[in-house]
Order: sequence, then structure tokens, then C-alpha cells
Amino acid sequence: MAPPAPWVVAAAAIDPLMHRRRTYSRLVALAGLLLGCARAGVLPEDRADLLFHRYTGGGMTIQGPSVLVQKKIGDHVSLAGNYYVDNITGHVDTISGASIDSAPANLLSGASTYHEERRQESLSIDVLQGKTTYSAGYIAGNENDYRARTAFASVSEDMFGDLTTISFGYTRGWDKVGKVGETTTNPLERRNWQLGLAQVLTRNLLLGLNYETSESEGLLSNPYRMVRFTLAGASNGRGYEAQPEQYPHTRTGNAGSGQLKYYLPWHAALDGSYRYYTDTWGIVAHTVELGYTQPMFRSWTLDAHARYYRQNHADFYSDLFPYQDAQNFMARDRELATFKSLTLGLGASWEFHPTRWSWLQKGTVNLRWDRMKIKYDDYRDLRYIVVVPGTEPLYTLNANILQFFISGWF
Repeated sequence: MAPPAPWVVAAAAIDPLMHRRRTYSRLVALAGLLLGCARAGVLPEDRADLLFHRYTGGGMTIQGPSVLVQKKIGDHVSLAGNYYVDNITGHVDTISGASIDSAPANLLSGASTYHEERRQESLSIDVLQGKTTYSAGYIAGNENDYRARTAFASVSEDMFGDLTTISFGYTRGWDKVGKVGETTTNPLERRNWQLGLAQVLTRNLLLGLNYETSESEGLLSNPYRMVRFTLAGASNGRGYEAQPEQYPHTRTGNAGSGQLKYYLPWHAALDGSYRYYTDTWGIVAHTVELGYTQPMFRSWTLDAHARYYRQNHADFYSDLFPYQDAQNFMARDRELATFKSLTLGLGASWEFHPTRWSWLQKGTVNLRWDRMKIKYDDYRDLRYIVVVPGTEPLYTLNANILQFFISGWF
């Protein structure tokens, strides 16, 4: 299985709903596994992709390039490599995603420039034997305070006249979590199992069913993040003080999803999916996605998509605790709050066939834009100063995600 195309990597990396430091490597590996399962019995084509992505929202700008190369060796083996970079910049007094998660006493104490860079490399191999595809890969990601190492493997097989594909995948991660300026690190281990079924129902209708379970153990909290608690006469003059958050050391999650893809008579495609997630922290989440793809004249393809996500808060989450050390576990992470998000997007792709370069069979130029809006039900924006703590406006995030990439098949 080749690693995911770079636009898939970018979508995972820059989605602020995902716990960037804790789950990024697992999400990338899982995306790659799902893509590999869809190609059971067929090796990936020889291709190269160059991507540039840009995310703007919450006072942050996240951008960078990604390069993917896939190459077959004979008729049974395919190798792939991916290099990905994230450059994150902003100003502390305007980065809502960073500032409202920080110690409240330091929120508006002064402005300074925020900059961070993440680099990731991955290698993978596909081996095709008959109607069975064996895949394996390794992903390494590095930041100045976080190191992620992920290995993954999967097997998929076509059966019943190639109308049915079953697949199984396993992902294992070893991370090191630290803080800037400190030499000590904390371990974080991740395990993930995936089971998939793809079924051709009719000539025009495809069904996909997936189930996954995940386990994490180690430092699952953010070493920089604080929770706040009510305190009269607090030193910051806001009626509350802060203390480090405390998380359980383990987390187990389960998710099931179903997808349908229908090919319309006018050479278009309509697809939809639903995903249900629950975990031992008390979070229950629902995701619904719809998409439409329409080939156009002169080698153009247009697509539109929508994604709706909803979850309740974790059992130990609170925007404002009543007093210091109110309970054993405490969190004020917006990813563990109650919220809803809606993402609407448009994409366009142009396919060309160069005649000047005989080694290049075809190429595509692709542009995708997404508009995302997130509304929180119990997470407040501490950039506003109020008389009574806990009455600050609820936080809302609006973001734009732009992806531009060029692909070539050779």
C-alpha cells in the first residue's frame, strides 16, 4: 500500500479538530491503509505528486509542501515515499487556538511571534500475490518538542469474482512528548486495528463497511495546556486561576462507518458516508459526509462535498472548575468539548496528456478549497474580559483550507 496522496495527508494535518500532536501519525497511517484496501488486487500506478497546502483560521497560518512518489518494481512489488512539511505561524495575542488553551494568566500579558515546524517522512511497500495484497510502511515525524514513529501493515484480498474485498490492518505507534527547553520526554504508545469490507452491489452501486478500534497509553494530555478554576481575588484579576490539566493514562476508542458510492447515468458519481465513534472518555461522535463528482468537457472534473460532525464532551472536561483540584482528572481541551462543525468544499481537476515528454503518460492539475465553521457549546473564549467567570462568549472558529497539487503518471 502506498502512503496516502499528499492532499489526504494535508487534510489530516491541518484539520484543527484533530489532536495534532497525539493522533497525526495514526491518522496518516490509517488513511493510507484505507486507500490501500480500496485497491486490493491492483498495485498502485507509477506516479509523482507535488502539493502545496495552506490553512488559515483562529489567528494561525499553516502551510507547506508535500511530495509523493510511487514506483512499481516488476509486476508484484510497488514502493512509495512521501515527504511532508508544516510551517505554523501566528501571533500569540491573535492565535485563538493556542491562546485560549494556554494558562489564563498569560493570555494577554504580551504579544510575541509564534512559529513551529513539523517534518514527516514515510516509506511503504505493496506486494501483490494473486488476488492478495500485502502492505507495510513506516512513518517518522519530528517537531521541536514531539517525536512520532509509526509502523503499519495490512492485507486485503479480492474474492467472489472480484465483487468482494476484505481487508485487515494494524498500526503501531511510539511517540516521545516533551516541552521546549526541557530534556526529559514522556512516552506515548498507540495501537490501532482496522477491518474493512468493500462490496459491489450492482453495476453502479458500491458499498464499503469499516470498523476500527484504537488504544493509547502514556502522556495523553498537552504539557502546555492549563485548566481554570474559580478563585476570588485571583492574581490575574479575572476571578479564576489556572493549574496543569490531568488526563487518564489510557484511552480506548471504537468506530464503525459505512459508505455508498453510486455512479449516475450521465457519468457522474454521488457518494455518502456515516461514521459513529465512542470511547472510554465518554465521547460519542457522529460524522456525515456527502459528495458529488461531475466530469466536464475538455478533461475537467468538478466536485462538491459537505461534512457535518457532532460530539459531546468528555467525562472529565469542564470550561471552568469550581475550585482547585476539583477532581482526579481535569481537562479544558476544546477537542474534548461539545461542539458541531460544518465543512463545505469545492474542487476542480484538469487532466492533460503531454506530447513533448514521452516518459510522462498523463498529468493532472488540482485545486481544492474548503470552508469550515466550528461552534462550541461549552468552551468559552478567554480573550474577552468579563466580571463573572464562565460568562465569556462561546468560542467559534472559522477556517479556510486551500490545497493545490500536481500529479503525473509515468
